[in-house]
Amino acid sequence: MWWYSAVDFISVLTDPNSPRRYWNNVKARNPELSMFCGQLKLYAEDNKKYLMDVINESGVRLLIAIIPSKYKKEIQGWMKGMLDPIDEQSKKKAYDFFKTNLIENAEIGKTVALQKIHGYLFEGLYPYAGQIRKKTISKGGLAFANGDLLAQILNDIDKMPDSSFDEIVHKYVEMNIAHPFMEGNGRATRIWIDMLLVDRIGKCVDWSAIEKNDYLSAMRESPIDSTHLHDLLNNALTSNVDNMELFLKGIDCSYYYEEVESI
Repeated sequence: MWWYSAVDFISVLTDPNSPRRYWNNVKARNPELSMFCGQLKLYAEDNKKYLMDVINESGVRLLIAIIPSKYKKEIQGWMKGMLDPIDEQSKKKAYDFFKTNLIENAEIGKTVALQKIHGYLFEGLYPYAGQIRKKTISKGGLAFANGDLLAQILNDIDKMPDSSFDEIVHKYVEMNIAHPFMEGNGRATRIWIDMLLVDRIGKCVDWSAIEKNDYLSAMRESPIDSTHLHDLLNNALTSNVDNMELFLKGIDCSYYYEEVESI
């Protein structure tokens, strides 16, 4: 994984008088950036090493999306040619998941299955691949389950019934609210729900039949009212569960849902 100086990237994007202050303001206004940040000792202008904020490829893409810049297209073009983003590397692994026997039958629909899926997709890409988070996180104004209570919440989700489509959707909504990982929840959980649907009712979701904005809107609504999500998934159900092409298209759509839109 490549890491980049956050302050240097701010300088390239905006040419501010004080890139460090600008970065601190951006970081304060966008706490989700913390998931893609770290600290490394880097050389400064005085040729001495100092502990500085760094961001990975996902953080760079998020910065490009949230900061107005006349250099946006040039930087996006450079990234496309130079970087192999985490999503692209993870997606290659997701394509091969169809061939694995990673999940035992008794684990389907359980947290342990979701951990195995997440670990498979993000091993070597995220240091916390497959690990239940300890911190409390939020995204897009939605606060997910408190990190201190997450273990008990996941235990309760494991005990939820999941023999019918309605029960599976309810369980999926609760798992999304729990959001057990620091990053990569959606990509892993969509594979998780498909495995559960195939095992229980012999069907899966044709994700290519669900528009991105419709899906994201339904997920935002689901903690209060899951009707929209229920209808979207129900209308996209298919019995064509052994179709490799359908599976690969579903992976493409699943990862597309997570892409940060350029402004």
